Amino acid sequence: MTHASELGEFLRLRRAALQPADVGVVGYGIRRVPGLRREEIAMLAGVSTTYYTRLEQGQSVNASESVIQSIARALNLTADERIHLFDLARARSAPRRRPPTKPDRARPGTLTLINSLPNTPAVIIGRRSEVLGWNALGHRLVAGHLDVDSPAHPETRPNTTRMMFMDDHTRELYGRWDEEAERAVSSLRVLAAKDPDDIEMTALVGELCLKSPEFGRLWARHPVTACVSGAKYFQHPDVGDFELAFEVLSPPDEPMHRVLLFTPEPGSAAERAVQLLAREVELAEDAEQWPRGRAGLRSDR
Repeated sequence: MTHASELGEFLRLRRAALQPADVGVVGYGIRRVPGLRREEIAMLAGVSTTYYTRLEQGQSVNASESVIQSIARALNLTADERIHLFDLARARSAPRRRPPTKPDRARPGTLTLINSLPNTPAVIIGRRSEVLGWNALGHRLVAGHLDVDSPAHPETRPNTTRMMFMDDHTRELYGRWDEEAERAVSSLRVLAAKDPDDIEMTALVGELCLKSPEFGRLWARHPVTACVSGAKYFQHPDVGDFELAFEVLSPPDEPMHRVLLFTPEPGSAAERAVQLLAREVELAEDAEQWPRGRAGLRSDR
């Protein structure tokens, strides 16, 4: 699908979700399809019906900022949806040519930062929702069944969206899987619109649409949310059920990377669960170091 057709699809879906009463339009007659008519959106946006129709049909690109602003207001878009609409509207009529991309990597400083937070689960997520790094507690929280070093190697690097739909452990981990699945697709939609020429992103979406009907249905709905904060409900196999607040930060020099930080409420079940996981991490690290220490003692004798 071209970026122009992505724009048209987004406009059609948001138009279909509106009713005349939502925007103060008097509805007359029987509507054969749900939502507002094209001419009604065009009227509210102050553009011609012909021009708006061309946008929906993917026949017009590079619409002016003022027109996009007017259409966003007419469609009652949220703040995240407005940003997404502008990303789609900035599309070119033909993709750029560019050299093959190198595997994405987390900034060393960001890795140092999250590893300096031993009591805060943290995960670094890349431009295609792949895991670029995590601290030991973040690994134990979200993917303890995977190799802790897997993010360091592009060929084995986990992808959070792929895991959400195709990994049994991840599906069982979240107490509200449907909510997390929609959040994952919404976030991926935002990322995909930022770089329409990303071949690897296109391949990821194609793979998930083919292998997961659930992903395909959600992707077709075109949900858009930046997902920068909120709560996640865990059913962790080691420490039980709890809710963790999360915040997402982006390095200023790499805005397509996101640092996901989990913070429990003081005195809550989540805090006790995180403390138990932290203790498990300490015990595992001690167990790894103990044989080396014993060997060192024997070699000194």
